[in-house]
Amino acid sequence: MATSRVQDIRNIVLLGHGSCGKTSLAEALLFDTGAISRLGRVEDRNTASDFDEEEQSRGFSVNNAVLPCQWEGSKLNIIDSPGYMDFVGEVKSAIGATDGGVLIVCAASGVEVGAEVHWSYMDERGLPRIVFINKMDRDNASMANAMESVSSKFDATFVPISIPIGAASGFQGVVDLIEMKAYLGPGDTASDIPADMQDAADEARMEMMEYAAEIDDELMMKYLDGEELTDAEIREALATGSRNGDLVLVLAGSATQNSGMTSLLNAMVAFMPSPANAERTALDMASEEEVVLEADPNGPLVAQVFKTMADPFVGRLSYFRVYSGELLSDSRVQNVNQQEEERVGQLYSVRGKDQKPIDSVQAGDIGVVSKLSVTATNDTLCDRGAPYQVPAVEYPEPLYAVAIFPSTKADLDRLGSSLSRLVEEDPTLRVERNTETNETILSGMGESHIQIATRRLANKFSVQVETDLPKIAYRETITQTASAQGRHKKQSGGRGQFGDVYCRFEPLERGQGFEFDSEIFGGSVPRSFIPAVEKGIREISGQGILAGYPTVDFKCVIYDGSYHSVDSSEIAFRLAGQIAFRNAMPQAGPVLLEPIYRIVVTVPEEFMGDILGDLNTRRAQVLGMEQARGNGIVTAEVPLAEIQRYATDLRSMTQGRGIYTMEFMRYDIVPQHQIEQIKADAQRREERDKERV
Repeated sequence: MATSRVQDIRNIVLLGHGSCGKTSLAEALLFDTGAISRLGRVEDRNTASDFDEEEQSRGFSVNNAVLPCQWEGSKLNIIDSPGYMDFVGEVKSAIGATDGGVLIVCAASGVEVGAEVHWSYMDERGLPRIVFINKMDRDNASMANAMESVSSKFDATFVPISIPIGAASGFQGVVDLIEMKAYLGPGDTASDIPADMQDAADEARMEMMEYAAEIDDELMMKYLDGEELTDAEIREALATGSRNGDLVLVLAGSATQNSGMTSLLNAMVAFMPSPANAERTALDMASEEEVVLEADPNGPLVAQVFKTMADPFVGRLSYFRVYSGELLSDSRVQNVNQQEEERVGQLYSVRGKDQKPIDSVQAGDIGVVSKLSVTATNDTLCDRGAPYQVPAVEYPEPLYAVAIFPSTKADLDRLGSSLSRLVEEDPTLRVERNTETNETILSGMGESHIQIATRRLANKFSVQVETDLPKIAYRETITQTASAQGRHKKQSGGRGQFGDVYCRFEPLERGQGFEFDSEIFGGSVPRSFIPAVEKGIREISGQGILAGYPTVDFKCVIYDGSYHSVDSSEIAFRLAGQIAFRNAMPQAGPVLLEPIYRIVVTVPEEFMGDILGDLNTRRAQVLGMEQARGNGIVTAEVPLAEIQRYATDLRSMTQGRGIYTMEFMRYDIVPQHQIEQIKADAQRREERDKERV
């Protein structure tokens, strides 16, 4: 593909709820632009964008797919992004790398929660956008209902620039309101507007013209004087309004029928910004000042990696967007984030899985390079003498976690490095070692996300793992003050062991950990032995008396004791301290603590009753409820033990239309009636862990 001028490039992401038809739309756009010669279907597993085995077997997108094509002298870098909420990290990456978005809405279902989330992400970036009402051929399809849905859900001025001819089984094509011509049937055959559509088309064009006139004072005066605006004036006004975010243009069609694509392609070129008029900022690391990057091929090199992918044949692939300058094959660049030089090998232009070697990638364009040694997603590459750093994309916190265990000793040896490479590919995956439970925890956005991640471990890195619910990191504490003696005396021939202490145990505020103090005066216990008492208490506090969990948020004060001039030793006083702990704890009102999380659940209003009822069964404390544009939002505090699988349960309760976020708040006391169950679960896990070993 020939190098395009910056002004002729459009970087556009396709967004929308799962199953709204993004992949089918991308396929139709590629076919109509001549980028592919055969129109694939999701059902046949032969589309250009769903090339991953997981995508083909599941029938929905998992990864971003970069799909360049040419239309009317412009290069369109279309990114087909996943619609399912498990893969919002891919969506955020795609939005970060593009200059405009097309939100696809099903003509029968209207706006669903995934579309609302994607809209909010575009709002965060201030991304100009178009709405495409898809599936006009589907039963119950209605342009009017879809328009009402987007208007009620989103705060924007929506302006149709194409309208459908018929709907459902009677859908025949679309009327382009700017050109005032009809595009009929698969492939968009240009035609005159049908006579029975002429009045509706005239009325819709007049409304579109009014919105266009409002963008420019001179056009408004011309319009009010009764003059007709020219097509060129309408286009320019709509382009200004769209790029400024004053208007959101709406088109209709059917991706699977390959109808309405011509108008959409024209709109992408005419009304979406080029990199030249899409402002980007970066931090000048030399001056520590924020600067605006010019999309100038002759400027300093600034490129950011927005996706990393492990390819079994060519190694790690880094997808990048060049914001300034030009990145050359076989060159050296500086990775600003890692502060290391990186050797750039062969560059590629990609379309789905197909790779074509190229010599360079200029400002505004997207490319791929393999085998970068230190560069990860979000890293910025630049010239050594001009260090600029593009802001990183911020990803949501994981919602779903599993404990992972290698299946064999060989898997254990490779697990650490393989997990690191997995997280490099997907920044919404997290891996951590929980020192309290001694488990390796893999966290992601949902069950499918984790299942795919573990399958990739097996397929790409040949590491087999088993998964389980993570252990809850319970803790124990005390609620009242108690004192006890700890006396360790042992005589077994020769030198004996003797340590004797009196300790007071006091509760502390939640989160204060462990404190130790001494009130020994007069030498009843030599000063040299007191640190041994503290050491003994710290050791034994790792195993509480209720269920064996660490004891926290208490203070130990040694206030008396005795010693033997020959038999006393550090180990004897360490053991004496532990005996004092065991003797005092039952008298100190021991309680079990569990982690409490705040969750914010957003669902369509019709599910609010089910959600509230379900939360009540999970020991939740509802903090608030509110309504917003047809959705109900519930804020609650819930024990982690009750929501470890909430991502799956919520999806089931709401037919995939509910979402939530969660964040850790504090530890709180477990109700007494729950403790026996927790102890039984801990016992079962211990036995299972022994079998696993």
